[in-house]
Amino acid sequence: MLCAEEQSRPFAYKSAVEKGVLHGTDLVVFSVSEIGWYDYITEWRFSDDGSITPRSGATGSLSPFQFSDASSGWPTGVGSTRFSENHSHNIFWRLDFDVDGQSANTVEQYDYLGSGTAERTTKRTVLSHETAADLAPTRFWRVVNPTAENSDGHAKSWEIDNHHSDQYRGPHETEEFTHHDMYFTQYRECERLAYGNTAPDCATSVDKYTGGEKLTDPVAWVSVDFHHVPRDEDQDPMPTHWQGFTIVPRDVTATSQLP
Repeated sequence: MLCAEEQSRPFAYKSAVEKGVLHGTDLVVFSVSEIGWYDYITEWRFSDDGSITPRSGATGSLSPFQFSDASSGWPTGVGSTRFSENHSHNIFWRLDFDVDGQSANTVEQYDYLGSGTAERTTKRTVLSHETAADLAPTRFWRVVNPTAENSDGHAKSWEIDNHHSDQYRGPHETEEFTHHDMYFTQYRECERLAYGNTAPDCATSVDKYTGGEKLTDPVAWVSVDFHHVPRDEDQDPMPTHWQGFTIVPRDVTATSQLP
């Protein structure tokens, strides 16, 4: 079941014309799924500033792992006889943008170079073929439609900001798909899952989707990871911990659309 509601967003902006700080509004679309010991709240927040925030919140009951010790877990309960194991939550989000309703999009990576100086030089890299990429300081990506412009004459695009991920890296033998933070692949109908894909005549995981094909209709795969070190306060019920990222409009409109 999907649920939707409006929620106030505090401190959305301040204007010299308006008195005080005005709140914004988010349209929140969410569902709740019981998976193992946890309840996962999957949420999409559509904000009135144009940004979109997909995120997942884990709550419910702390997973009762007791096979670890102080080197790989944290003591929970009375004394130090029971250790809840440190673990990671790894979630992939699949995004097919089609900016301005067209699939002929381009992917660009932006890096801002400079260390120990006030100067920041822009390095723009066009990702013209399927590729895997990783997070880095001052790095972001955008999916742009070079033929669609706002009224200022700037190409419309959507920026991906994933700087809050904990960058989980699983075993090479079984979780090679977790060894990058972003994948950009050419659209294929059968490539629906980041891992365990069972569609006939299709690769099984996102790391195998990147075969170097030219990107003419790109799909972005965003890995958002959370390293969970349990604590006494996680028992029971466990407070919700969130992991997500933000999709920001970049030049979709010529000016702010806030009221």
